[in-house]
Amino acid sequence: MTKKLIVLDTETTGLEVDQGHRIVEVGAVALEDRKRTDIHFHSYLNPQRSIDEEAEKVHGLSMERLANEPEFSEIAESFLEFIEGSILVIHNASFDLGFLNSELKRASSSYPFLEEICDVEDTLLMARNKFPGQRNSLDALASRFEVSGYDRSFHGALLDANILADVYIHLTGGQSKFEFMSSNTTSNLDLNSSDLKVDLKKFPIQKVNISKEDTIAHDQRMQQINLNRDSS
Repeated sequence: MTKKLIVLDTETTGLEVDQGHRIVEVGAVALEDRKRTDIHFHSYLNPQRSIDEEAEKVHGLSMERLANEPEFSEIAESFLEFIEGSILVIHNASFDLGFLNSELKRASSSYPFLEEICDVEDTLLMARNKFPGQRNSLDALASRFEVSGYDRSFHGALLDANILADVYIHLTGGQSKFEFMSSNTTSNLDLNSSDLKVDLKKFPIQKVNISKEDTIAHDQRMQQINLNRDSS
């Protein structure tokens, strides 16, 4: 059975989980037949601590905005049910996994690490392999693949998960190449190899005669090209 693909993103109070920073938003969207769906998980969270000024500039979420949102422990069960057994697609996966695993262990020592119940594909590593030496942030990839139609005034977990879903489809080769085939259409894969042979006798090669003058002119032109190249 093919595992479901879930694209995931988080927003946090800061960059360092080891310094006690927490998640303020988690968003995940499911892919089906290599297409983004409306099936998703999303929650804002009360982090129970202050938010770094630079982080708030990125996602626009303040403590006042999050004061009445649930704590992570309140949504942990439903989150695990949504993602369990899936392939998680994450950009810079170590960052999000570090925060999510920290939140899960804070909520209950019985909760597993995500890597124990899911496979993980890191689109940042995929992009670095495909575009070495280039900028491979989510925004850079979205621009490169001309993924548009989203309000980018602020980053948001569910917003970025949807953008990443579109980027992931491009990174892995676009829409399925078999989409054009209907169930009533005969695939070329059903053809015998004999059907694919070409009778070359039906396509005779045209003989071209070259004069001595053409040969001399060609040699002179090649000499001129080589002289120009060597002097440049």
